[in-house]
Amino acid sequence: MSIVTVQLGQCGNQTGHEVFSALCSDIRGTHGLCSKKENESYQDSSKERFFCQEESAVPVARAVLVDMEPKVISQTLSMAARSGHWKYSSHSHFCQKQGSGNNWANGYSVHGPRHKEAIMNLVQKEAEKCDRLGGFLTIMSMAGGTGSGLGAFVTQCLRDAFPASFILNHLIWPYGTGEVIVQNYNSVLTLSHLYHSSDALLVHENDVIHKICAQLMNIKQISFRDVNRVIAHQLGSVFQPTHTAGGGSGYSRNPLGDLMEALVPHPEFRMLGLRNIPQMPESCLAYSAFSWPGLVKHLRQMLIARAQMEEGIDWQVRPPQPGSSIPSSNKALNFNTSIANLVILRGKDVHTVDLGSFQDPSLYTSWLSPQDAFNAWKTPRAFNKYEKSATLVSNSQFLLKPLDSIVGKAWNMFASKAYLHQYTKFGIQEEDFLDCFTTLEQVISSYTNL
Repeated sequence: MSIVTVQLGQCGNQTGHEVFSALCSDIRGTHGLCSKKENESYQDSSKERFFCQEESAVPVARAVLVDMEPKVISQTLSMAARSGHWKYSSHSHFCQKQGSGNNWANGYSVHGPRHKEAIMNLVQKEAEKCDRLGGFLTIMSMAGGTGSGLGAFVTQCLRDAFPASFILNHLIWPYGTGEVIVQNYNSVLTLSHLYHSSDALLVHENDVIHKICAQLMNIKQISFRDVNRVIAHQLGSVFQPTHTAGGGSGYSRNPLGDLMEALVPHPEFRMLGLRNIPQMPESCLAYSAFSWPGLVKHLRQMLIARAQMEEGIDWQVRPPQPGSSIPSSNKALNFNTSIANLVILRGKDVHTVDLGSFQDPSLYTSWLSPQDAFNAWKTPRAFNKYEKSATLVSNSQFLLKPLDSIVGKAWNMFASKAYLHQYTKFGIQEEDFLDCFTTLEQVISSYTNL
């Protein structure tokens, strides 16, 4: 099945380009770790998922590019074409001359309705090119105006036009210190609207990725491109083909459907966090050896201690003991309760790996059995030069603190009515803000009470 990607705003288009580049370089990689037959079936499955073959031999990304300013889209189109390995279709982008000025309401209430028909026509054409449509992946940031406001509007349109398709929103969470003065407003409005129309929200935090670039990748002057490359690597490690548990011998047919089935058992809980190990500069790979038990042990501790990367994990955090109903000191120690987890293993000897430690009932909420709450996908085909790599996608309390913080900051601004006039002039009233706060307070309360 194929996935249509919708890239929205500057951030969405730049990240989307890196995602397709990472997928393409992985498809073209010659990893001598699996059989030729396995490699061919992996490549075919990945191409069907993300690219369509047109008359030219160069694969064409199944993507729609949307921005309210032309600069980033024209850069993105030409960079992809220059690579010679893949390109965007010349007919699947939409841009205007003026942006949304970092104003969510401008993107949502003005640009959205005005350009709905043109944008949805492009999406419809891309969807019709798929033999079997698996769903949509939107890539957008929460801080600006086009990605967030127009992104929330387009997601609602996708839900109306394709009621039976899966929609996964990939969101880039703004830096805590701030890129835009009204980013907390934009984020609250985006999250609450997406909660009503999306199947799941997969989140990357800029602060976390920045840390990975600095501490694990040893990059001195970190650019947005560096950040986007790490995000692209992590997304590729989830969406490239794998064998699911009950999927027989072939590669999984419907990655978005499988992801939702594994991780979103209840509509109140839609926030997914992502961790991927190992991550290091390419120059160090030749000198590194990883064992599966070591990777699994680190990944599990990252999960229960809410660690953002494999360096600096708090090894003191332990799951609560079964039978202790009193809130143990572990809760104070930052123990992360999960609803559902998915571990994806890629590389050598992957079928020998023991993942029993992820099926410990104390990791999960009481209303799902560990058999239902934990899933594993595997493939012997290595990913992007890493002989062994492990990815965790988790529906857990990973995002509780950042969510609580962003809602708190937005509420403080709202209480003093700061900058509200910029939103009301585009038709977003105080009641709309209050509805959004209510939605997110409910999400925070649900995750807190796990």
